[in-house]
Amino acid sequence: MSEVKRSLLEAVNLALHRAMAEDENVLVLGEDVGINGGVFRATAGLRDSYGFKRVIDTPLAETMIAGLAVGMAAQGLKPVMEIQFLGFIYAAMEHLVSHASRLRNRTRGRLSCPLVVRSPMGAGIRAPEHHSESTEALFAHIPGLRVVIPSSPARAYGLLLAAIDDPDPVVFLEPTRLYRMNPQPLADNGQRLPLDCCFTLREGSDLTLISWGASVVETLQAAERLAEQGVSAEVIDVATIKPLDLATLEASVRKTGHCVIVHEAPRSGGIGAEIAASLYERVLLDLQAPIQRVTAPDIPPPLYRLEPLYIPGVEDILAACDLVLHYA
Repeated sequence: MSEVKRSLLEAVNLALHRAMAEDENVLVLGEDVGINGGVFRATAGLRDSYGFKRVIDTPLAETMIAGLAVGMAAQGLKPVMEIQFLGFIYAAMEHLVSHASRLRNRTRGRLSCPLVVRSPMGAGIRAPEHHSESTEALFAHIPGLRVVIPSSPARAYGLLLAAIDDPDPVVFLEPTRLYRMNPQPLADNGQRLPLDCCFTLREGSDLTLISWGASVVETLQAAERLAEQGVSAEVIDVATIKPLDLATLEASVRKTGHCVIVHEAPRSGGIGAEIAASLYERVLLDLQAPIQRVTAPDIPPPLYRLEPLYIPGVEDILAACDLVLHYA
């Protein structure tokens, strides 16, 4: 099958088309997902192909969307619910935390909840604060929820298909500023990518750079800059932040002895802290310097003129790398 260059947004749309064509139990619901094709057009064309019964425009009511999705999933359907921006998801938390995540445990396996929550996340598109948040750690803390964040078109396509197949709830967060950035060759072959696995994007021997989502872009750029200085950096895309693939992370840090973790979410209580703590438990004696975290500050996302100061940049990553590489 020929590969066509597609953006991350197009990859999401392609995966939804593929999943709905393969399984009539898959349906999409959310605000403006049908007639308008979603706020970013991620669901464009779905209603024309699969009808209003499988592509459902809902009222502006996130609580209701989540409640409907839980009920549908409990009865054997596979709903993919869209929240227009991550900052709007808090009204849906009651159903996701109290019901979706617990349904398998509550019924001792009699029922499962095979739903997917899709939402754009992160800053970088000059939007107000509730449109620019990275609060993935909130969901990762909840037992029973799987949290997936793609960083490229290929991973968006393969991971979304795998998420829809999963018998339990998946929070699938799509970095907004990557939606139309760097289209890549992608074939619509239906190939799933494994959940709960990290992806090693670049092999290295001197330093491990760990990231996910939109920050993978700056992390790879930093690795290129380090290579010009003669530093071999290994870059790992975590992809599934809950549950974590600690085996891959551990093996890399044992090899390099140095580690920098990069994420756009605020620093306090972030997934970077969880990764760092887990690595300290496993590879403390292999580390040649303390693990460093490069994150956004503990403030709400600012208005767009200050976004470059808020989002961790290449220079911030390089400064942290310099600190660990020259630790004394």
